[in-house]
Amino acid sequence: EFKVFRDTIAGGGVVKAICVPGAAKLTRKETDQLAAHLQGIGGKGLVTFKVDENRALTSSVSKYLDPTALSAIADATQARAGDMIFAVADSDLMASTCLSTLRSLLASMMGLIDKSALKLLWVVDFPLFEWSETDKAIVARHHAFTSPKSEDLEFLEARPLDVRARAYDLVLNGVELGGGSIRIHRQDLQQRIFRILGISEAEARDKFTFLLEAFQYGAPPHGGIALGLDRLVMLLCGLDSIRDTIAFPKTAKAQCLMTNAPSPVDERLRKDLHLK
Repeated sequence: EFKVFRDTIAGGGVVKAICVPGAAKLTRKETDQLAAHLQGIGGKGLVTFKVDENRALTSSVSKYLDPTALSAIADATQARAGDMIFAVADSDLMASTCLSTLRSLLASMMGLIDKSALKLLWVVDFPLFEWSETDKAIVARHHAFTSPKSEDLEFLEARPLDVRARAYDLVLNGVELGGGSIRIHRQDLQQRIFRILGISEAEARDKFTFLLEAFQYGAPPHGGIALGLDRLVMLLCGLDSIRDTIAFPKTAKAQCLMTNAPSPVDERLRKDLHLK
């Protein structure tokens, strides 16, 4: 019955929520600050439900939801007394982004993070494509040369947004250490991807002739990953800012305090390059 939820779902969006143990003690000021932070990253708003000692939900939107709906929310989130449920209504990607950000903020705010633990994980099964509201078109989630999973090739043209990529991220304690993918090595598959992305054969030949020709000679399957060692050092040292572990960090004005760059350019060199 809540119009914001109803309209979001009718428009193709979702309503997602997380339940945070013990968060019912947070003040209105603190939850307002969290909502403001989400709006700063593009979120539309935040709905909170406090869980009382009787496992009943109280919220500023309670009057728009009947008791059955409130009970269903409590059951779906496995809420217990003293918890708080945080809900957002948005597109699927933005809703997940907001709740991920919220989860990190709350973990830090409530002291829920074990600073001594090192937890590694791989993120896999990324979508190969996503819908761009800006371009009103399907675009590559990673890049146009990422290989799709072989088991998803059968519905590449029919259901492109359901196709998964052979891409992967390595994450430590919630911080991305590196990412990469297995690349396309077949010309026919690369051309199928180009067509889905709206790249014509003429444009593909103009921009990627070297690649398409290389595939004709039997380019082998290949892939890679790029690791951010400065991020790893930051986590191992228990630091919060990557600037503390970058070899040559820049200031907000893009100046390097160690090398004093950018520095004045010699006048003779400017003349040689025909620059004023």
